[in-house]
Amino acid sequence: MRNIRCILFTSSAIVGFVLQIVVVLALTSEKVSPFLDQLNSTERKMFETWYLAQIAHKGALTTYWKRIERLRQHRRNKKKIRQVLTNQDYVINFPPKYNGPKLNTKLLHNWYAFKRKSEKPRKFHKDNLPDMSDYLRSAKRHYNFVPERIHEHEYKRRYAIEALSYGLTKDQVVRIFALETGGNGTADMQAGVHPVKKTGRPISSALGYAQLLAANSINVVSKHGHTFVARLERIIEREHSPKRRMQLQAKLSSLRAMIRTAKSIPYEWSKQRELARTSQGMGLHPLNIDGLIGPWMQVIKLADIKRLAERHGFYNLTGAKLELMNLAGPITGLEMMKNTGSNKPTANFFSRHGYYRNAIVHDRTSQQLIAAIDRRMTVNLRKKGSRDFISIFDKILHHGDEQIHLQTTN
Repeated sequence: MRNIRCILFTSSAIVGFVLQIVVVLALTSEKVSPFLDQLNSTERKMFETWYLAQIAHKGALTTYWKRIERLRQHRRNKKKIRQVLTNQDYVINFPPKYNGPKLNTKLLHNWYAFKRKSEKPRKFHKDNLPDMSDYLRSAKRHYNFVPERIHEHEYKRRYAIEALSYGLTKDQVVRIFALETGGNGTADMQAGVHPVKKTGRPISSALGYAQLLAANSINVVSKHGHTFVARLERIIEREHSPKRRMQLQAKLSSLRAMIRTAKSIPYEWSKQRELARTSQGMGLHPLNIDGLIGPWMQVIKLADIKRLAERHGFYNLTGAKLELMNLAGPITGLEMMKNTGSNKPTANFFSRHGYYRNAIVHDRTSQQLIAAIDRRMTVNLRKKGSRDFISIFDKILHHGDEQIHLQTTN
């Protein structure tokens, strides 16, 4: 018994000693020590207590997200061998929140001011987050492609006709538009950039009404490029204007070159993401804003999601559920809608960065996220861009299938 007590005492002493070392290292580091020297004894004690609590919280978060990733990989492995997922394959609690001591406003302000002054300025590498001008330059350089721009109303009209031809509904398309663009988005809207004022800077490559990423563009071109080529060839055959035929032939030549690029790599999402970071890969993205090909690109991604859902028994998806698959990824979205995943925290289905980047997913289960998406869609449907889109759909539907058939066979 004495030996057991000695072992326990020794173990706890070691842990305590290690913690003391961690505390000393944290408070005497070059990042903190100069700031502590500026404080009086009361402020120093307050700051030390808060700072160490912050370290403990960050450690808890790291532990949580490591477990999330471990279980995500575990589920991937089970799905590969067609094993049924159970409740034990998920984390059932939300990410830990900080509930420790707080700094007063003045001290917190001084700390952040010190950090900004002492830390090396972070360089913004534009190449990592290209904007529309970067994509356009790549398209011109590698494929001699300049997207044909059309009026926003006409882009919406073509988009709506394309969507209806693929079996998507007005409600699905307009609600996705309302959420993804805030209800006022444009065909060339990039995430992070105001669609009308053009202020701000990109936060991702997401583009257009359905917010396709640059890697999505590569994916769509690789999978459906042959269909786009066939449609363009039919349009060229029926075109009587020599000038317009030359324009369309140039577009077709550019598209074929883009298809060769898209198919030069394995049809794998990780490879497509890598290609999307290169200048050649970036050059495919402006297809989304082309007045002829853009609606095909955007709609077919949503149609592919719809078909995948139907293959797994999910028919007549609401706009919110279709958007869930668009937001989280089609396969992940399906997992979130199934019984086992529907009541689990959304952290199970997103990377740590993706979770905190999308505020709408915070502290919600999958079911709660669907409800939150639906509520936000309803709010954004009141905005002008959404109302215009609804009106366009209504006019097309009023004229019936003849107009849809005429558009999609051209």
